[in-house]
Amino acid sequence: MHTTGPISGRRPTRRTLLKAAGAAAVTAPTLAAVAPAASAATVGAAADWDVIVIGAGFAGITAARELRARGKRVLVLEARDRIGGRTWTDTYGGQLIERGGTWVEPTQPYLGAELTRYKLALEEDEPISTTWLPTPKGPRQFTPEDGFGRMGTVFERMFDGTRTYFEKPFQPLHRADLLQSLDKLTLRDRLTQLALTPEEELLVNGQTAVYAGGSSTAGAFTMFAHWWALAGHTNAGWNDTMRWRIAKGTKALLQAMVDEAKPTIKLSSPVASVNDTGSLVYVTTTSGTRYSATAVVVAMPVNALSTVKFSPSLPAALTTATSQGIAVTNAVKLWIHARKGAGRVYGQGAEGGSPIPMLLPFKETSEGMLYVAFSTDPGLDPTNTAQVKKAVQQLGVNLDVIGVKAHDWGRDPYARGGWAFRKPKQLTTLYPEVTFTSGRLSFASGDIANGWSGYIDGAIESGLRAARQAAGEE
Repeated sequence: MHTTGPISGRRPTRRTLLKAAGAAAVTAPTLAAVAPAASAATVGAAADWDVIVIGAGFAGITAARELRARGKRVLVLEARDRIGGRTWTDTYGGQLIERGGTWVEPTQPYLGAELTRYKLALEEDEPISTTWLPTPKGPRQFTPEDGFGRMGTVFERMFDGTRTYFEKPFQPLHRADLLQSLDKLTLRDRLTQLALTPEEELLVNGQTAVYAGGSSTAGAFTMFAHWWALAGHTNAGWNDTMRWRIAKGTKALLQAMVDEAKPTIKLSSPVASVNDTGSLVYVTTTSGTRYSATAVVVAMPVNALSTVKFSPSLPAALTTATSQGIAVTNAVKLWIHARKGAGRVYGQGAEGGSPIPMLLPFKETSEGMLYVAFSTDPGLDPTNTAQVKKAVQQLGVNLDVIGVKAHDWGRDPYARGGWAFRKPKQLTTLYPEVTFTSGRLSFASGDIANGWSGYIDGAIESGLRAARQAAGEE
């Protein structure tokens, strides 16, 4: 999901936004020609490349751009046949859609700087007309102001205190003394502490469950609290995290970065092994091609690190992280095309209720309306239109479904998970070690950002840090 939160109808802005920046004429450049790979027999003491970047998502492309700006010879190896990683701009129903990360918030510092740098225009989501929320008596229709206002009241109680224990959100362990006990809590633990009424709990436990991967017992309370703090410690700020999209798609920002830096990019090149000899690093693809460099940036999702053989082994913190997983392993994002009728309706289910606990309106098409939805239920077949329609009906929303386009990020071999959501104790036991270098390797991923972990902003943050590390600057 990368960015999800309670959404209001026409939300009043609390910030000066970049919407008026104007759309940049960003075209999709042809990827730079790939230099011939050095064979195993010809690799000598001299490196083929200054830096090899493994992964062409936002973390990897950011690192590549920064290293190219420092005059480095950079090779990017990407397992997929496209750049973008867990972002993926596509089309459906005649509209531009995002099959992965979607929303951006221009005041997120790293993402905001990129929007300004490339003069990319934003597009605001249109207002929601109706909300359906769970109650003890079943789904009930609310006005957006009433429904989201009730949810916000519960969230404000839930995250009371973040101004103290996440006083400096981009330094998440600034108050590690206070976080030691809090980081042990699951979202379920925190909900229980609040002693909510059944009505209050049902307003939020569908969200806490889907963020955590299907059950509120799976996710760390501090993960959600950290997001809340980064959003300004307010419900209004949290609402804004699902308000804006890049008008030309996330791909437009990636292509702008590639166009500026022109790194050499080799697609369809999954990596099998990384061998750091101390003087050079050898990276071998699954096809057997070997490349060498003086440094490597590993810009892969943390869950997927286990698919690569590292020699020496990964540091203990990253070994634990990839073993436990950080990204939600059963994350499915769906785009639902429905005929006209339901309108701009938002639907949210209760924990353990509908296999699709969250449904949001997107845009009208020539035939009807597109909706975006999320599921963490392994029993849902997102290709089965009848199942999807029934799941949506359980939210109280009746859609005449024309078709569904979905991607199962958990079963994606190069992601092994969707949006990042830390488990209890991961913040206080894995950080800051997961951001450190290991020999000639540095690591970049939105999964291990200090700030907006699980967001594009976090991926950019980690890419900037890894580039500095690979260049020997920190």
